[in-house]
Amino acid sequence: MHVITAPIDSLSLLDSTGSPELFPIREVSRLTGVNPVTLRAWERRYGLIQPARTESGHRLYSKADIETVNRILDWIERGVAVSKVGKILAHDDQQAEVVRAERDTREAAEWPQWRARLMSAVSAFDDRQLESLYGQVVATYPLNVAFQDILMPLWNELLRHQGRFGQASEWLFFDAFLRVQTFMRLHVATVSPAPRVLLSAMPGECRKLELLVAALLMSRDDLAVKVLGMGQPFDELTLVCEKTHSQALIIFSNHAHNLELAGRLNRLALTLDCPLFIAGAASDLAQTALAGTSVGCLGSEGRQMQRRLQQFLSGSLDT
Repeated sequence: MHVITAPIDSLSLLDSTGSPELFPIREVSRLTGVNPVTLRAWERRYGLIQPARTESGHRLYSKADIETVNRILDWIERGVAVSKVGKILAHDDQQAEVVRAERDTREAAEWPQWRARLMSAVSAFDDRQLESLYGQVVATYPLNVAFQDILMPLWNELLRHQGRFGQASEWLFFDAFLRVQTFMRLHVATVSPAPRVLLSAMPGECRKLELLVAALLMSRDDLAVKVLGMGQPFDELTLVCEKTHSQALIIFSNHAHNLELAGRLNRLALTLDCPLFIAGAASDLAQTALAGTSVGCLGSEGRQMQRRLQQFLSGSLDT
């Protein structure tokens, strides 16, 4: 069972539409018509629901838990005994997982084909064809899939293999194209009146496009991620945060974790009036060193970064 470390009255986790995602038992009872005694019995006796708990023991239900309650009610109304509902739900979930796995396998098989078509346009330095293919990719897949599984793997492959004549030019062509596309998408988000967090690169530890893509994948309608310029002095970040009244500061690094990183981040956190987070490959490697500190680790995968940032800022996840 997952334990939420924040007190119950500080939990206000919001989804992209601004509605709460965690509900106390009384609210679940109101929404579903099932009294709290029955909800607790379904949990303890049959294991049908597994809500999260605060340190003080309060149950907190997600939207998925509420959906499960409604599914249980549907089967009971059909005359199925509550003791048998668990097996039915498990079978339904298993079938759904099979469908998801088949879909994911099919999509994964398509990604190399997209990369090959993009590579053909890049090799020909055909910006019109490249723009057309890019539009198809971002229209077909969620942004995190488009960038993490199709566009950035090709970008990295071109970056790593610059042995033959012309490959450096191909990478520069593709890099410049993606930077423009990503910047345009980010610009729309950062001019909105939504609260902003600042994203800064650890000096010398990522490229501009990696920073822009990270910002794009972390942005939401209700929270804009503003990218600071490459070369931003680390020791002036406190000043920038004060002047911009930012809601949080995120340091991005794709380099391997070094022993000095945790110390530098902790010293920076002491000077800030807003939360400090680290994202990128270094975040995955620094979690142990930063455990118990005020610095939050967001990870390196798009949805994970966005979700953890959301949870940290709402108080439902403790650093």
